[in-house]
Amino acid sequence: MSSSPPLGDLLDPRHTVLLTVECQRGVVGPDEALPELALAARSSGALDNVARLVAGAHESGVQVIHALAERRPDGRGANRNARLFRAAERLPVRQLTGTAAVQVAPPIEVTEEDLVVRRLHGLSPIQGTDVDALLRNLGCRTLVVAGVSANVAIPNAVFDAVNRGYTAVVPADAVAGVPSDYTPAMIRHTLALVATVATTDEVLACFARPGGRLRPE
Repeated sequence: MSSSPPLGDLLDPRHTVLLTVECQRGVVGPDEALPELALAARSSGALDNVARLVAGAHESGVQVIHALAERRPDGRGANRNARLFRAAERLPVRQLTGTAAVQVAPPIEVTEEDLVVRRLHGLSPIQGTDVDALLRNLGCRTLVVAGVSANVAIPNAVFDAVNRGYTAVVPADAVAGVPSDYTPAMIRHTLALVATVATTDEVLACFARPGGRLRPE
């Protein structure tokens, strides 16, 4: 198998977008519906690393998109064709539109330049959402994918990005899933076959190079 291009070549800030996946209060924050996943995201350092990536992107001019999952109180338009969706309906904390549960979780900071994409259905932050069109309009070539979970949404995002012609980069220490030992196995045996795997520090070092987008005054 041929080696990937150098990370620095892939992460040109002018053509790179950082996608945070389901890093919302009702998933990994203080109002979590899934305590085991929230604990994994916090105790592993993944949530803090997502926050570091976002801060580094803001500093360097790399565009940030936050992909959030929510549902209407009446459930209209939401999937019910899998155990995951039906179980979510019974959780004590539901990801309802307009509630604190679907706000980006601390310590991640959101700025006016960030784009927030909300979906009412499906498993992927890209398929069936505005993300692909936004990436193309931004001139994105490389998509950095971070967040939760390694079980479902992260692999969906990576596969969808690759299928649409983007190069995917996964900072392995900014991704979490359950059980905790599943995440490195998923990254090593699946995502590493289609994406470039790096660390948060390596991605931030590339973000910090000169030549990023200029922020509007």
